[in-house]
Amino acid sequence: MGTTLTIELPSPESAIALAGYQEENLKLLAQQTGATVVLHGQDLRITGMEQQVEQCEQLVRALEPYWSQGKSISAVDLLTARHALNTDRQAELQSLQQNVLARTRRGEEIRAKTFRQRQYIDAIQSHDLTFCIGPAGTGKTFLAAVVAVQALLANQVERLILTRPAVEAGEKLGFLPGDLQQKVNPYLRPLYDALYEMLDPEKIPGLMERGVIEVAPLAYMRGRTLNNAFVILDEAQNTTPAQMKMVLTRLGFRSRMVVTGDITQTDLPSYQQSGLSVAQRILQNVEGIAFCQLTKADVIRHPLVQRIVAAYEDFEKSSAKLTSSH
Repeated sequence: MGTTLTIELPSPESAIALAGYQEENLKLLAQQTGATVVLHGQDLRITGMEQQVEQCEQLVRALEPYWSQGKSISAVDLLTARHALNTDRQAELQSLQQNVLARTRRGEEIRAKTFRQRQYIDAIQSHDLTFCIGPAGTGKTFLAAVVAVQALLANQVERLILTRPAVEAGEKLGFLPGDLQQKVNPYLRPLYDALYEMLDPEKIPGLMERGVIEVAPLAYMRGRTLNNAFVILDEAQNTTPAQMKMVLTRLGFRSRMVVTGDITQTDLPSYQQSGLSVAQRILQNVEGIAFCQLTKADVIRHPLVQRIVAAYEDFEKSSAKLTSSH
């Protein structure tokens, strides 16, 4: 027999937060539990088999820290809560929900959305060198930049250096208009996005002029020792092994470095090994270095991006099987 349960939500804001944009969260709740979920004003009505209704209620209750305060809930928040319930990690989930990494200039909270993102932030805060490998949209660069800006604001470091190799999908830097800064800027969008979230945009040019924030292509790191700095090397899959060794050995005293990249998205010529995958093999067991792996489950962009990443992964796996069977 089917059962129906009604949860009374405390305010219109909490109902909007729980439902999500175009009621996407209600659809996802139904999809994840098999129950029928309908919102009438502030009444959430859950219908289905007893077990389905129970699962759905648990999931809604697990998200209460967000909706009770009218905080928006993303698909990733919901899937992380589901994962926590399935694996008996409710205490960890509460800690994840309460642990605010930073607040943006507008007062919005920046939090780890998944357990692996939480591990990544902890690794950056407790290691001088952290590698983070994972697909687009997992927050690798953004979260590193947020921690870096915090370290700068707390005077733990004197400057912030953002760098990446200038090998991009088929575009050579020489063909781009403008001076060096303008040429490099398009490649550093994710880093700038984080800076603008955390710092007053009007102050950023002054900080750059004084060298407190430096944005440069990797080639400009040669021959320098980076003391008292927080260094982020982005798109590291496009470094050669020699470039990677060069930048890692620049690390100076009282400095921290985060290296991010996606090994599946290399823009190097096919004969050229990626410095990131070589570094992973060589440094995996070196004491004091953290390696974090994010996956498509950590993608925090539009749900469609998650499905695109998954579809490409499936296609590549089946292509690899076909190739190996020939």
